[in-house]
Amino acid sequence: MTTSTKSWINRLTQFDRDGDTFRIREPRRGAVDRLFGGLIAAQSLAAAGATVDAGKLPQSLHTYFVRGGRYDADVDFHVERTRDGRSFATRRVTAIQDDAVILEMIVSFHQPEPGVDWSPDVTPALEFDAAAGKDSILDFGEWFELRTLPGDRSEFAVPPFWIRTRVAIEDDPLIRACTLTFMSDLGPVPAALPPQVELRAELGFAASLDHSIWFHRPFAPDQWHRYEVRPVNHNDSRGLAVGSLYAANGALVASVTQEALWRIA
Repeated sequence: MTTSTKSWINRLTQFDRDGDTFRIREPRRGAVDRLFGGLIAAQSLAAAGATVDAGKLPQSLHTYFVRGGRYDADVDFHVERTRDGRSFATRRVTAIQDDAVILEMIVSFHQPEPGVDWSPDVTPALEFDAAAGKDSILDFGEWFELRTLPGDRSEFAVPPFWIRTRVAIEDDPLIRACTLTFMSDLGPVPAALPPQVELRAELGFAASLDHSIWFHRPFAPDQWHRYEVRPVNHNDSRGLAVGSLYAANGALVASVTQEALWRIA
């Protein structure tokens, strides 16, 4: 990538800024009307990161999707500087569209420091060589390459799968964390179904309710990563899923949790 060419995620996180208020006009996404949660979460992280010293990197985020947003409309991101410490910084982001709150996020940033580096060895739920290429995932197929379980013909990205961006992303920890945030919302909703419920297009209404990420290690978006997400609970029309994103060498890059609303018809 040349320095004059911005990646797709960089373009999607370009703001008009007024102090600690940031504004983006969302692009039109074909026939899709409902704003993708991973996009608005990535933009919220970018807004928070713009108010933090460059030496502090995203450590974790916790998001509530308050109501659905839409494309082709302005979104304002209001950042509250909750705390600035020597090692950590905390921000609260409120995303507003059409005078209504659509997202609330708390983000923590951490100054890297030396320490023990450990994560457990995990047997892959899907080996790379056993995975099959998949051409499209919802409305974002032009940005990602995907390898899923053979025979997966759904319109969703159903974990476990392997994923990478089709083009390189800027070597900027915040931009790459925004890419991971976007990517992490591709799999949890279908994964939050109980194992005995078959995923199908007419199954019912589904939506992300809340989403959390812990950023453990550096992320290279254009390299293959394995995303594993498993359901851990389902009741009261809500499914909870827990995910892990692994580099090709098995290193744990990020941990994810999401609760999804499933009103099954």
